[in-house]
Amino acid sequence: MAGIVVVLDFDKTIIECDSDNWVVDELGFTDLFNQLLPTMPWNTLMDTMMMELHANGKTIDEIVKVLQRIPIHPRVVPAIKTAYAMGCDLRIVSDANTLFIDTILKNLGIRECFSEINTNPSYITEEGRLRVLPYHDSNKYHHGCSLCPPNMCKGLIIERIQDSITCGEEKKRFIYLGDGSGDYCPSLRLKEKDFMMPRKNFPVWELICKDPLLVKAEIHEWSDGEDMERILLHLINKISMEEFISADCKRQSFSVSSHESLPHVLPVRQ
Repeated sequence: MAGIVVVLDFDKTIIECDSDNWVVDELGFTDLFNQLLPTMPWNTLMDTMMMELHANGKTIDEIVKVLQRIPIHPRVVPAIKTAYAMGCDLRIVSDANTLFIDTILKNLGIRECFSEINTNPSYITEEGRLRVLPYHDSNKYHHGCSLCPPNMCKGLIIERIQDSITCGEEKKRFIYLGDGSGDYCPSLRLKEKDFMMPRKNFPVWELICKDPLLVKAEIHEWSDGEDMERILLHLINKISMEEFISADCKRQSFSVSSHESLPHVLPVRQ
């Protein structure tokens, strides 16, 4: 449906693990990662780890091959393809990076399903090293959100998307799917007729459970890809039906009001 925007996190939402950890672990650098983890922010850590991989002879091709075998629930891709086929506007908001996400989505055959990917920018240097940069560069701009890491406030991204698609009286309905603590801030930016789908027993679900009334959107938890597909498609159908009924009521109202506005015919005395 053109009136539905589906926003998905990436790690542990579309895929079954964290893509950053997957690459580090699969290429044998877990110990160094754990050693550096307490010393710097995550985004800086990943840029540093990519430098270490390059310094130890790991190539971009090796990283790509690792990403192409990342685990994903078998019902997630069909769910995304169905939502896209139904006309939903699908977008990603993720604290991963462009190379990881693009590589995985293209390998799964669903890159074209997404109109926008909001994530940390990355690029390959002339030397063949992957650089990972922050989405919000705190050296130039501080987003000012205490709930989010310095490199990315997903709440601000959601607000930008909301503002960019507001057109006249047409109200877009949002469905947001996420799992991590970084998905809590955007859940607070959703409106009353939107839907929040937190992954059960994951950080965002635990944060929401502390005070569900803080989230204006209707909350629907999910556990795995099968759950995700069933609930997501149910909500899309629910919104579609509500929009159909609303449009039908407007047509009937217009028809009645137009009829009542016609001049009455006066009887002619014989």
